[in-house]
Amino acid sequence: MKLRTDLLKHLTVEDVLEEVIAQNHRFKPEPLFSRTGVGSLSSASTKERASEGRRSTALIRRVRKRAAESGKPNAAKPSR
Repeated sequence: MKLRTDLLKHLTVEDVLEEVIAQNHRFKPEPLFSRTGVGSLSSASTKERASEGRRSTALIRRVRKRAAESGKPNAAKPSR
């Protein structure tokens, strides 16, 4: 996912939660997870990477729309 720092102020908790839920199936906790908080993230398949790209594009569009609605002229500029 390409990081758009200019749009971060328009990101909502729901946006973040959507991505967390989409990636949650890849997380594999260690046996001592409850005590250590340690786990790992399994590799993503090609299909999962394509889905991640579509979600990222959709998220950027939603956040750019929010930025434009809030009247911030610099947030609506296209990225390179």
